[in-house]
Amino acid sequence: MTLILIGLSGGGCSLSRPESAFAKMEDAEITGTISPPPEREPTEADLAFARNAASDVLTKGSKDSSQPWQNPQTGARGSVTPIAKSYTADGGRTCRDFLASYVNGRTERWLQGSACRIERGRWDIQTLKPWQQS
Repeated sequence: MTLILIGLSGGGCSLSRPESAFAKMEDAEITGTISPPPEREPTEADLAFARNAASDVLTKGSKDSSQPWQNPQTGARGSVTPIAKSYTADGGRTCRDFLASYVNGRTERWLQGSACRIERGRWDIQTLKPWQQS
């Protein structure tokens, strides 16, 4: 019995399979990679919601606060957070910078903006553009 086992293990068995037993991929069946959907740009309506949230959070004037926003028609959403302290701009206006998040589907990005105070304590959004890290 031992000799039989030694003979089998040392003899090396091979098994042949017909080629048709396994599927072969032809060149015509090979496809490209799946690319992610294109990023969505904020619509003007999305930016209007973000601007309103920025004006609201800056008007409240509370430190370390954020204001959420959402556009129910496009599904875009985010929040606006003031950064740094207010400063005096040309013309003596009080201004402040902020960051706004933008999320729509798989698109996520940050926008940076600045606003200056106008009548009755409201804020006028001066700029709102994609955030550039420095």
